[in-house]
Amino acid sequence: MPIELICLDADDTLWHNEKHFGATFAAFERIVAPFDEAGVARDTLDAIQIRNLKLYGYGAKSFTLSMIEAALEVGGERMPSDAVARILAAGRELLAHPVELLPGIEDALDALADRARLVLVTKGDLLHQETKLAASGLGERFSGIEIVSDKDEATFRRVFDRHAVTPEQALMAGDSMRSDILPALAAGAFAAHIPHAMPWAHEMADEPADHPRFRKLDRLGEVIDWIDSL
Repeated sequence: MPIELICLDADDTLWHNEKHFGATFAAFERIVAPFDEAGVARDTLDAIQIRNLKLYGYGAKSFTLSMIEAALEVGGERMPSDAVARILAAGRELLAHPVELLPGIEDALDALADRARLVLVTKGDLLHQETKLAASGLGERFSGIEIVSDKDEATFRRVFDRHAVTPEQALMAGDSMRSDILPALAAGAFAAHIPHAMPWAHEMADEPADHPRFRKLDRLGEVIDWIDSL
């Protein structure tokens, strides 16, 4: 059965994302360093960020709120009054960073679009994701845009139903094993893992062993040959 729907992640699959979060985290560390004698700022922020996902979801705004909470937890009453303002400024820079496409993305999308409908399936803040998609110049290549709060098996089943394909006719490609690959496979689709050089630990998971509908690839363009072989 041929592939009729190709679902694609956005952040760190089509354009750089994690490196901007890394730069913002470095700014956070500089702000709290004078009050972090125990060296717990990184672990504190990681724990708070994960804890807050169920409240704030994913994205730059959630990360900014978590940075503020972590700074106050690390520094307590010693944290200077301008610390929150500096963290907010770092968060605004994160929201406003330019969109930098990964190498070869436009050509790969054009080739994939010749083979099946393309649907963007990404999670995070609605406004920020829409803004990045508009800035990327890629929007017209997609027949559908799905910005979701999280990705799980039910999410992918809803996407497949909405776009009138069976799971066996769909393929998901993305950088996150936890959010892109495992739930798509569980929903019955094909899945191509394209790891990014700077993965977020929260999105990492063990890859499936000898799964017939799974491939680990180096770049999005390699999905083309895989689809042609199916």
